Amino acid sequence: MSSNMQRQAVPLSRSEKCIVGTGLERQVALDSGVPTIAEHKGKILYTDTEKIILSGNENTVSIPLIMYQRSNKNTCMHQKPQVRRGKCIKKGQI
Repeated sequence: MSSNMQRQAVPLSRSEKCIVGTGLERQVALDSGVPTIAEHKGKILYTDTEKIILSGNENTVSIPLIMYQRSNKNTCMHQKPQVRRGKCIKKGQI
């Protein structure tokens, strides 16, 4: 590498998140099958690291969450609940 090229490559002192997105991030996540999606609208009765209990349309559904499961690429899959108890959600919400 010549000295002119080395002068142009300046490392960042603090790395920053990318501002530009492709717009496909949500679709890629949904197609992977990892996120938990509500099958009907309802209210969250209970949430914890192992399950989410959703009540609505005359029935109660327990949605299990993945806890540190190994994937095919030797990585770890772990789902964290993003909803709070008492919150109302719509069908198709993650």
